[in-house]
Amino acid sequence: MPLVLLLLMLFGALCSPGQAMSREEKQRLKNQVVEMFDHAYQNYMDHAYPADELMPLTCRGRVRGLEPSRGDIDDALGKFSLTLIDTLDTLVLLNKTTEFEDAVRRVLSDVRLDNDIVVSVFETNIRVLGGLLGGHSMAVMLKEGGQHMQWYQDELLHMAKDLGLRLLPAFNTSSGLPYPRVNLKHGVRGPETRTGTETDTCTACAGTIILEFAALSRFTGDPVFEAHARRALDFLWEKRQRNSNLVGTTINIHSGEWVRRDSGVGAGIDSYYEYLLKAYVLLGDDLFLERFNIHYASIMKYISQPPLLLDVHIHKPLLPARTWMDSLLAFFPGLQVLKGDIRPAIETHEMLYQVTKKHNFLPEAFTTDFRVHWAQHPLRPEFAESTYFLYKATGDPYYLEAGRTIMDNLNRFARVPCGFAAMKDVRTGSHEDRMDSFFLAEMFKYLFLLFAELDDIPFDVEDYVFTTEAHLLPLSLSMAPHSSPAPSNRTSDEELDDSNFDWTCPNTHLLFPDPAFPRILREPIRSAVDKSCPRPAPYREPGMGRPPLRAQDFMANNPEHLELLRRMGVSLIHLKDGRVQLVQHATQAVSAVAAEDGVRFMQEMMELSSQQQKEQLPPRAIQIVSHPFFGRVVLTAGPAQFGTDLSKSSTGVRGFVTVAEPYSGCSEIVNAEYIQGHIALLQRGQCMFAEKARHIQKAGAIGGIVVDDNEGSSSDTAPLFQMAGDGRSTDDITLPLLFLFHKEGNILLEALKEYREVEVLLSDKARDRAAIFKGKPLPGSLIEGSADVQEREEDCLTEATTPTSHEPIGQSQMSTVELDESAPEEVSPVDEDTSPAEEVSAPKEEVKPAEAEPAVAQPQEDRDSEKEEKPEEDTDSSSQSVDELLADWREDLEAFKQMEKDEL
Repeated sequence: MPLVLLLLMLFGALCSPGQAMSREEKQRLKNQVVEMFDHAYQNYMDHAYPADELMPLTCRGRVRGLEPSRGDIDDALGKFSLTLIDTLDTLVLLNKTTEFEDAVRRVLSDVRLDNDIVVSVFETNIRVLGGLLGGHSMAVMLKEGGQHMQWYQDELLHMAKDLGLRLLPAFNTSSGLPYPRVNLKHGVRGPETRTGTETDTCTACAGTIILEFAALSRFTGDPVFEAHARRALDFLWEKRQRNSNLVGTTINIHSGEWVRRDSGVGAGIDSYYEYLLKAYVLLGDDLFLERFNIHYASIMKYISQPPLLLDVHIHKPLLPARTWMDSLLAFFPGLQVLKGDIRPAIETHEMLYQVTKKHNFLPEAFTTDFRVHWAQHPLRPEFAESTYFLYKATGDPYYLEAGRTIMDNLNRFARVPCGFAAMKDVRTGSHEDRMDSFFLAEMFKYLFLLFAELDDIPFDVEDYVFTTEAHLLPLSLSMAPHSSPAPSNRTSDEELDDSNFDWTCPNTHLLFPDPAFPRILREPIRSAVDKSCPRPAPYREPGMGRPPLRAQDFMANNPEHLELLRRMGVSLIHLKDGRVQLVQHATQAVSAVAAEDGVRFMQEMMELSSQQQKEQLPPRAIQIVSHPFFGRVVLTAGPAQFGTDLSKSSTGVRGFVTVAEPYSGCSEIVNAEYIQGHIALLQRGQCMFAEKARHIQKAGAIGGIVVDDNEGSSSDTAPLFQMAGDGRSTDDITLPLLFLFHKEGNILLEALKEYREVEVLLSDKARDRAAIFKGKPLPGSLIEGSADVQEREEDCLTEATTPTSHEPIGQSQMSTVELDESAPEEVSPVDEDTSPAEEVSAPKEEVKPAEAEPAVAQPQEDRDSEKEEKPEEDTDSSSQSVDELLADWREDLEAFKQMEKDEL
């Protein structure tokens, strides 16, 4: 079957009834994409290179081992200048040939691949090996053009082969599935190299190898790489659930048993499906298309519930596995375009677009009624990717406007003087000191291609396939010599049926003869997102009596209550983070009746936890608006259960910060003449929070900020703090009081040292700078017309929850409750093969500090994307780094002013 048939691109000349975007406007937006790329890339080169990544808030490089560990997320860092390698082919696409040539020379002279360091096989393959191969493809293309890279002698390809050989030891398993990690210097040699002890890997981690390894084999003529990648894919295919034709999320690399049996198209599985289809496109092997189509039919049958994509259990695919979606599934509409299934792509993309407009960015996870589940956003490019492919398929200018929205939000909320900072919380607009390499590798490629005309692109992108990291591999590789793969063991006649092959992508003229059709598909989805907010009450079995111990009466430090729990088969575990976990084993109860009482107690505790979660206040924002910050620095703050409710204030409370005397705020304020009309800065300790608030209110303050006295504390590593009252009426407190951990408070204190007058805005979330300055010229504004961007609607009852575990617990009937003062809304079964195990958060064991300050811990956001742990930022904030940051702000401000003059 000719490969060209699949590669028919979807160039329908569809237009929505609205006015098409002018060529001049597209050109302006394309130029703005290039300017944004320059801002990110140049700051990496100036402040971070040769480190792997840029830390844009502190304007320095992230070097593994020198910064506090962030867990699995750091496995992408190998001390090999990750961001530079990941960005090579982006430079060529954006017509930066000189910069590309300079970058290649730097990689060849500076980058070492033999570091004694453990890295992720998956991340190193897609980012570094893919980056080297994409860079090699571009270098060859430029050299053949006769004007650039004439000195190039396949040096990047030699580095790529060296790296491929260093990754190969990970594939030395009985199944052919790779270990998730490998030591670049020593391979996989056991505990002494910190490798070879893992038993599990994610499906995407093992199934996202074929494009890079096959390209390496065909570029070099060495078939060993492609053979190993094919073997891993064959094993995953054999281990699919034969009835549902779905794969799980996590698999044992030795036995092939599914460790996590939930199946979706997001984190943990996503690029496995992507690589099956793209392996057919790149290599021309019918087997990959056959397998993809079988999987795709099951996805559309079980997982797709337009416009939603919900995880299910592979053995019981009609049973939902969870009630939330993660942001990585945003790539799927783009894959559906390549498949040729345009209608569901339009529907799912529209749902994602409405969620984006509701929260400014796609949260890492969001619920089926489109509320925040995990609030982070690490500047992921998947939504931009699908936007580009849908525009290419339909020609609908609606998707150009979606691209404009992405750019505006990046500039308004993520742009900082030293690059673009990931969003720590999309609800408050607070930042994380992180700019991942994929932001430069992917985001700017797709945005540039979205707005560029054909003559703006230096080569024909139709001649290349995009990897999952958006690296460019030439389709000519399908004709390159390679060893013939071993014949596949086909398992059923159904797999050989012609219905499993869909050879061509349909022409959109035939799909949508009515230009308004895409709009007709989008309208009901927009309405559904706009109107969604209700959440069903927790289920409770009717007719069940009350257990001897009521959940609302339970106290974890009451010996009588603990004895009652023991009799019901409920044990109490103290966790390291201060929480208390309840686990119920029915077989350990003193009687069957007591076991039933225990089950009802756990159910009641879940109900109570869910109700308390609804009463929790979301985090607040402290935005520094004075010179030279101008609203760019946003600090995550904990709220108080008393005083002004900032969520009901459209403007927030704005004022200059003054340190209270005494700093504790526990007695009458002696510098009241300076506090009056200002926002008082206080230190935690020695008295109740409400008492501090009353003292500064009496002194005439318009607000207060309490800084934690626990040195080194940070909102990055601790649950957000919610300040409670003092046990009596707090109606007399009318000013807002917010809480900052030590690290965030130190940023404010250092700013006060440098500048005598620091003005802040206390609000429920970070405000757009155009709204802060109310029509006045924006200091340092680079965003043309940003003040005219439509105001985003308020998120109704936005809530954050902690993830529900799906790990198997055991054979006995067992339930789990974690005691904390924040609770997730959803309670879901662990696994269909075990008895239900449910995790929720409930009232925490009351342990009061010496100053007897009641506190409520907000849930710390987790992420389940590529098995990454919660990042930790450097808690050792020094004045030197702040001075450097302020110096860069001044320099950046001068550049902004000059640019504004040039525009005028």
